[in-house]
Amino acid sequence: MSETFQELSVPPDVAENGGVEVLRAIVVDGAVSVALRRSFDDPATWGRLLIDLARQAARAYALETEMSEEEAFARIRAGFEAESLDRDGLN
Repeated sequence: MSETFQELSVPPDVAENGGVEVLRAIVVDGAVSVALRRSFDDPATWGRLLIDLARQAARAYALETEMSEEEAFARIRAGFEAESLDRDGLN
């Protein structure tokens, strides 16, 4: 990993229309550091957001590796399910 922070660019629609950042996740020394706002009245909205993120990550794998989008999504889902079994899984 890099010793300098490598920040992502703001998406074009946000630059044009504004918005509220709800999640920031950064890998530091192999662990994920997260900042988030509760943001939604119904926690189920977080579930929809997380699935959308997983689908976008799967598309990125399909574009950047030999893995298909379906295979990448299945691997992401398997990781999600495995982590959900670890009640002390926060790092």
